Amino acid sequence: MAVNSFPSELSRQLDRWLGAADLSHGPARAIIAPHAGYAYCGACGAYAYRQVSPVVVKRIFILGPSHHVRLRSCALSVTKKYKTPLYDLKIDTEVNAELEKTGQFTWMDIKTDEDEHSIEMHLPYIAKVMEDFKDQFTIVPILVGSLNPEQEAQYGSLLAKYFMDPTNLFVISSDFCHWGQRFSYTYYDRSCGPIHKCIEQLDKQGMDIIETLSPSAFTEYLRKYNNTICGRHPIGVMLGAVKALQDQGFKNMSFKFLKYAQSSQCLDMEDSSVSYASGSLIFEN
Repeated sequence: MAVNSFPSELSRQLDRWLGAADLSHGPARAIIAPHAGYAYCGACGAYAYRQVSPVVVKRIFILGPSHHVRLRSCALSVTKKYKTPLYDLKIDTEVNAELEKTGQFTWMDIKTDEDEHSIEMHLPYIAKVMEDFKDQFTIVPILVGSLNPEQEAQYGSLLAKYFMDPTNLFVISSDFCHWGQRFSYTYYDRSCGPIHKCIEQLDKQGMDIIETLSPSAFTEYLRKYNNTICGRHPIGVMLGAVKALQDQGFKNMSFKFLKYAQSSQCLDMEDSSVSYASGSLIFEN
């Protein structure tokens, strides 16, 4: 494939995936979507992005877990824009300044920013969904470190005011179970049947808990099973924001998962797979 044909081929592929997904739980105020290679999770991710209403959205927060650096807080990008194969995405330096003033955020160095795929893999989907309004929105990339539940609640409270604004969208970047010896995780309840069915049951138990929007129940689930959900801390921050809004009297939030997939079906202990799930948070009238 010629290099200059890549953007148009990517654009067509994203269009196909979005066209195959239904708009059933929107307009999204936040989505959970995977960040693996598109060959594995692109079709699944479309179910989350299909719930976005681009005509409404003016700012997109992208919360991705840190895979390469040890981080005990959340970090912002020092850059002014991110390049994608479709077009450049402008970073919201005003919101970055607001967040820095809280004293709770650090800054990513350029290498960390460039190396981290949990944010990067969402950029083409964002560009595609927003392409009719490409000069009318900004992004706020946030790298989320290994937070404890109290920190997740704290960052959730800090970001709650942004959740309240219907022109803001939150993209929560997470894959689900990473199963296999190469991930040092081989939980298997034989009563479920094949290994891949056990993984699915384990993931769906976690997804059901996320749908209840209870941060404490999600924390307890992770403690019980140690499920290798790499975006558990970004999800925890989202749940913390929802809890902060509920404590302020806002009760009309609803989260629903719309699609689940696995990279492959594990049948024996030598196999491995990564799971993907896409869902949407809405504010009901």
